[in-house]
Amino acid sequence: MIKDYFLNEIETAIKKAIKDNKLGEMKEYTRGSLSTERPKNADFGDFAINVSSLARYARIAPPLIAKNILEYVEKDNNEYSVVAGFINFKAGKTLLSNAIEEIFKKDTNYGKPESVKTEKILLEYISANPTGPFHIGHGRWAAMGSVLANLLKFYGHEVYQEFYINDAGSQIQKLGRSLAIRVRQELGEDIDFPTDEIERKNFYPGDYLIPVAKEFIKKYPNEKTFEPLSDTTLKLLCDFAKDYEEKVQRDLLDNFRVHFDNFYSELSLHKSGKVEECVQKLRDSGKIYEKEGAEWFKSSEYGDDQDRVIKKADGSNTYLTADIAYHIDKLERGFDRLINIWGADHHGYVARVKASIEALGYDPNKLEVLLGQLVNLVINGNEVRMGKRKNMVTLEDLIDEVGVDATRFWMSMRNIDTTLDFDIELAKTNSDENPVFYVQYAHARACSILRNAVEEKLNTETGEKTPAPMTKAELDELINNYKAETILPTLDTAKKLILKLEEYKSMIKTSAETRQVYTICRYVQELASEFHSFYNSNRVISDDKEMMRARLALVIGVKKVLRNALNILAVNTPEKM
Repeated sequence: MIKDYFLNEIETAIKKAIKDNKLGEMKEYTRGSLSTERPKNADFGDFAINVSSLARYARIAPPLIAKNILEYVEKDNNEYSVVAGFINFKAGKTLLSNAIEEIFKKDTNYGKPESVKTEKILLEYISANPTGPFHIGHGRWAAMGSVLANLLKFYGHEVYQEFYINDAGSQIQKLGRSLAIRVRQELGEDIDFPTDEIERKNFYPGDYLIPVAKEFIKKYPNEKTFEPLSDTTLKLLCDFAKDYEEKVQRDLLDNFRVHFDNFYSELSLHKSGKVEECVQKLRDSGKIYEKEGAEWFKSSEYGDDQDRVIKKADGSNTYLTADIAYHIDKLERGFDRLINIWGADHHGYVARVKASIEALGYDPNKLEVLLGQLVNLVINGNEVRMGKRKNMVTLEDLIDEVGVDATRFWMSMRNIDTTLDFDIELAKTNSDENPVFYVQYAHARACSILRNAVEEKLNTETGEKTPAPMTKAELDELINNYKAETILPTLDTAKKLILKLEEYKSMIKTSAETRQVYTICRYVQELASEFHSFYNSNRVISDDKEMMRARLALVIGVKKVLRNALNILAVNTPEKM
């Protein structure tokens, strides 16, 4: 990366200056102590390094430090200058032309690091109850989780995506009882859900169970006994509804371009005995005590703000109990790192799970938890209110309204710890204000320019054809046998665009290491903006063959980088719009 090249040159020069006693009292320098930044005034340079922090060791003024360092820099065709305590840098033609050549050489691997410490990562996200449709919050976790998986795989890690099915709680019984009412309604009974607010909380009154009831009757036409509801019939209803909703969820995920390697059942965790096994291990190690008939885990000894109940007085498990067993199971499957995407309401839950991991002899730092904020739907400037189940806006509704591409992009384009305002009407518009359209249009424009470079033009008045600016063979030669010097004729007018293309590498690195996938969305918007500005200011296809080749090379570079980034986002790259 150009900024890394600049930093390395400065740090190498510092070492030489110290050796020659040119930096006052400074006797040593540790690499990594300085960093590059973008000057506020672009006229100063492409990058800058503030060396003022070295003054405390050198005991000389920062401008003199900077001046003395520059004496030892191999400048090549790059420009360096000193402003106060800053060393400013302007990339020369070699670095700029090599940057474009690298895009051509690496193609789909452009941005992938040469070497990285590979980890086997289990990424768990969504993990919704199989009791109803996904809401738009689930959609945000789905989009961001799948993008993060794509990003980490591209970066070099071994990534497994897992959906934890919460199918062992009281919510499944609640689902079965709710389906029973819908079935009775379909069979002609005059019955409805309780109107009492407290009683109503024991049911899911949403209309989404009506088609489930219809399918149940088709499969079990002779099942008529619903009142009183027997244990056998309730189990039948529960299993049917759960299986139906799980299929609905999986079909929607496939449509949303989200693909899990494993769907892990909480119920199977209980049946396997792993939950009780973890509880017993905590007992045996003295990490559990009894109080008021319940069993308490000494989680406060491991950083939690208080101890937690894992066995209630009636002998039943808490939600935490199964979660402990699930995370231990993850670690025992040999994963180096666990990454969970949870809602912000799970903030206090993180310490409890980490405490249990440590108490059972594992490294709690292997667990990373990304806490996500809510999504607000906005239509014509007004927020759309969501109910828990009835009259809620589902992820499926949103996809039907704006499409998969727009939904995925919008859901991914804000930092996960920031509330997202999803403007439905804007997401549907074909305008520069709609970020996904703006980016996709940039890709389509690049494709259009390349088509125009090799297509004959028909004069509608004379009926004659104008020869194409270049042949298909010439364009293929440019793409397949690109040379760094090709770009030189347009360096003066294309520098900002080249630097933005080169920035892709550092963006990928930062995004992968910080797990902040929104930076990809921000980057492609910025790249699209630079590309549109370049195109509007510079004629790409012209009679100047060398200039045309140089600018077409840039267009190809933009197309490649946009394609790579949008592939990580799992957003389409249209060639025509």
